[in-house]
Amino acid sequence: MVGVNKVILLGNLGDKPIIKYTADGKAIATLSVATSKAWVDKQSGEKKEITQWHRVSLFGKLAEIADKYCEKGTKVYIEGELQTNKYKDKTTGEEKYSTQVVVSGFNNVFQMVSGKGKDTTTVDDAPAEVDPSVES
Repeated sequence: MVGVNKVILLGNLGDKPIIKYTADGKAIATLSVATSKAWVDKQSGEKKEITQWHRVSLFGKLAEIADKYCEKGTKVYIEGELQTNKYKDKTTGEEKYSTQVVVSGFNNVFQMVSGKGKDTTTVDDAPAEVDPSVES
């Protein structure tokens, strides 16, 4: 049976993208995206809010666009896939897990809703998996 792995985020960047390059020169950008949910507590009438932080990875030209135009506070719309990778901690040798939203492949979207340059981009040139050691 074929499944669906789709994540949609509309939120603000917590900082400027972190960009790194693979050995063959391909750009990888890591974004920290905040999404917030607000509600009124029925018992106290107090307004409450919770913020979730999401790690997002972009690749190639899309990573370079994000690096050039995105800054802290930029509102972004993202469609990607949730990916969890297992890796060994370089210091302790302990197995750890890293979960992120990966924007790659067919029908994934990265759009700047506000910021220096508004751009809608789909991407199909990214690797199937992310090596967390490249991002550390």
